[in-house]
Amino acid sequence: MKKIYKLLTVLFLSLSLTSCLNEWLTVNPKTDMTRDILFSTESGFKDALTGVYIQLKSGNGYGDALTMTTIEHLVTSWDVTSATTQQRLNQFLYTDAGVETAMSSIFSQQYSVIASINAILDQIDNKKDIFVTDKMYELIKGEALALRALCHLDILRLFGPVPTVTTADNILPYVKTLSREAVPHLNFAAFKTELLKDLNDAEQLLKVADPVQNYSMLDLRRPGPTYTFNPTDTYFAFRHIRMNYYAIKALKARAYLWFGDNTNAFANAKEVIDAKNSDGSSKFTLGTSADMTAGNLNLPSEHIFAVYEFSLLTKYNNMFANGTIKKGSAETTIKSQLYGNTGTDIRETYLWELITQANQAKTYIIKKYKVNDAPTNMTTDYRQIPLIRIAEMYLIAVEAAPSLSESQAYWSTFRTARNISVSTLPVDPAMLKDEVMKEYRKEFYAEGQAFFNYKRMNLPKNKILYASTSASVVLNYIVPLPKTELINTNK
Repeated sequence: MKKIYKLLTVLFLSLSLTSCLNEWLTVNPKTDMTRDILFSTESGFKDALTGVYIQLKSGNGYGDALTMTTIEHLVTSWDVTSATTQQRLNQFLYTDAGVETAMSSIFSQQYSVIASINAILDQIDNKKDIFVTDKMYELIKGEALALRALCHLDILRLFGPVPTVTTADNILPYVKTLSREAVPHLNFAAFKTELLKDLNDAEQLLKVADPVQNYSMLDLRRPGPTYTFNPTDTYFAFRHIRMNYYAIKALKARAYLWFGDNTNAFANAKEVIDAKNSDGSSKFTLGTSADMTAGNLNLPSEHIFAVYEFSLLTKYNNMFANGTIKKGSAETTIKSQLYGNTGTDIRETYLWELITQANQAKTYIIKKYKVNDAPTNMTTDYRQIPLIRIAEMYLIAVEAAPSLSESQAYWSTFRTARNISVSTLPVDPAMLKDEVMKEYRKEFYAEGQAFFNYKRMNLPKNKILYASTSASVVLNYIVPLPKTELINTNK
């Protein structure tokens, strides 16, 4: 047990490693020798990829801004104070100085992660002969390619056009190299091509290297000689917090849906839903009331890919438990407006709590990140922020299935797991999307997915739950590029 926690500490908690990596991976001639030293061994590549995962959970990335706060303020998920950056995010006032800073920070953070990934990919093929562990080269390269696609996709979803309203104009850079030269912007179609190539290449590499296909997620949480999974190197373990093979398939489903390719979106989502362990059980299962009553409020059985946050309970206490981030004081705000006052929906029943703040004001807080801070073993350590869940795959399948009967089957399974009545899907595609969007809003609260799906569907203001009354009637879903970019780009 102590050995496993020591491993996780090395993998995900070493802030000093991040600092060192930032120094190692800076693109200038003075550090070329340092990079050569880092990438002269297999362990150096492992350390570099570990640094990428640490960067992912930055406050300007998936540890906060792209999951819990900034991105959620765009859809008014939280109560705000007047004349603050948070309120101006609600109003889509992108020219506000505070909003510009918030968006610029996300932009630069994503490209900073991409730079670290590119440092790995710049060296890995030329250093293939230094890999001594079977399949380690394929594992690291595959993960790096897919992580590069993940970061670029969210840059596109935030700063790019509404996907149903695109032109041939250049929009964003797809950065694949380490260079001091300007990186040209690509148009939507070219950006899509580069992103899908990274995902396809990553899939082929992890298809032969990732143990996730042969072992359950539980097995991969507890590697060792006394367990089913006993790898030659524990770097092959903990696939739930690594970009694994099924995470790539799920990311492809998300990307294809963004690009309007329902056929491929459905095919990839279905593969993840249908994934089985050797005993025939499902690899990823929809959470139920049993998970909620057990205190697993972030539904870890659904996590296809998550970032590990050792201090998640501290983050919860500092952000949510004290009412800093809150939503409404009346039952109607959450129970009625969000969930329809079903009285049975497990999200309605278990995820929210009415608290009394220090000033005696009452308010609702979400408990999704209230985790056990002292798990007895790795199999119950759920201190993770989900980036892709099986619930999303079900909703993609509902929306993208080739027939209404197939859509209805996935819809029924999903709603049954959430303990709500199984409604009949409308025949009209636009109305069906409206029903799916309602579930995205309920399901991914504090996970950062609602804004992206409102944007993907290009929904008007009156379709956005909690939309700010002071926001423009015609919403501007396209966040402007930062005035000062922290990477070299040009059009």
